[in-house]
Order: sequence, then C-alpha cells, then structure tokens
Amino acid sequence: MEVFLEIIKYTFPALLMLLLTYLILSNFVDSEDKKRNFELRKLNQKNALPMRLQAFERLSLFLERITPSSLLVRIQSKDLNVQEYRILLLKAIREEFEYNLSQQIYVSEEAWRMVVTAKSATVSIVNNHAAKLDPKASGYELSKRILEGAMEMSIFPTRSAINFLKKEIQRDL
Repeated sequence: MEVFLEIIKYTFPALLMLLLTYLILSNFVDSEDKKRNFELRKLNQKNALPMRLQAFERLSLFLERITPSSLLVRIQSKDLNVQEYRILLLKAIREEFEYNLSQQIYVSEEAWRMVVTAKSATVSIVNNHAAKLDPKASGYELSKRILEGAMEMSIFPTRSAINFLKKEIQRDL
C-alpha cells in the first residue's frame, strides 16, 4: 500500500502537469489557427474587393446599356420593320447579358437576381410593345412606343437594379 501511495505521489503531479501542458498548447494552437485564418481571409478580401468592384461596375454598365433610352439610341431602327427591329433589340440585350454572365460569381445571389429580373423585364417590355404593333410597321414606331412606355413607368427595372447594386457595394465597403 505504501508503494502504491508513493507511485501516486509522483505520478499525480506529473499527470496534472501533462494535462495543463496539453490544455495550454491546445489553446495556443487554436489561437494561432484562428489568427492564421483571419489573416488569410483578410488577404483574400483585399484581393477580391477590386474584382467585386469591377463586377459591380460591369453589371451597372450592362444595366445602363439595356435601358431603353440607351439601347434605342445605340441600335437604330433605320429601315427595319417592327419584327426585325425587335429581333435586333433582343439580340443586343442577349449579347450584353452573355458578355457579363461571369460577373454573377462576384455579387450576391439577390443582386444577381435583380440583374436578371431587370433584363427579363426589359425583354418583356420590348416584346409587349412589339406585339401591340403591326409586324410590318416601322421599327421607328416600336422605338417610339418603347420610350413612351418607359417614361410612363415611375422607375424602370434597370434603375431599380442599379440602385440595389449601389446599396450592396456601399454595404461591402
């Protein structure tokens, strides 16, 4: 029994020291790991911010380019009929969208949804106004109707999306 007490007398403090050393080292390693992760996140954010800003710029430019006042000035109706002009407008919108499709990885899901909704609304507006006209009518008549329709709206969908993008980027800065 005395030998057993002697063994406990020497092993208990050693086990206690081993446990304390383990806890201290474990805490230190966790702390260093958190610190390293924080630094890595900070570095990634520093590198990603310019790319996110560029994505917001490109998406804003896309939205501005498909706004009827800009789109109709850029794509002239010339000697086209309603159907030909509608196809030309939709092709321009689709090409602009496809060119900026990769930007969705840099913005939130909600921001991307706003961009897609604005694009779809613009396509819908073009199609609706074209459907109300005789297909053989002048493309100029279609552009006039689209502009009138856009002016009647209190806020055009592309403007709503741009405002949302502005708010989101201000939140990130």
